[in-house]
Amino acid sequence: MGLLDLKAYMMQVKITTLSQLAAHFGRDIFCLQQMLQHWIQKGKIRRCQKTGACEKCQQCAIAEREIYEWVGV
Repeated sequence: MGLLDLKAYMMQVKITTLSQLAAHFGRDIFCLQQMLQHWIQKGKIRRCQKTGACEKCQQCAIAEREIYEWVGV
């Protein structure tokens, strides 16, 4: 799995969590965060923030709270 595979997947699903990416690609979360950062810097992906109760609770894993959205063309 490389950067282009991640790009293609994100273009297809549009929005996903870090844990869904890890399950799909079979990669560890740290590796995926680094790859996502590449596309974030290029302005193709943005990290979304959960609002409301999700910010206060913090009971789910960080991979469930991190949401990424494809915003490129």
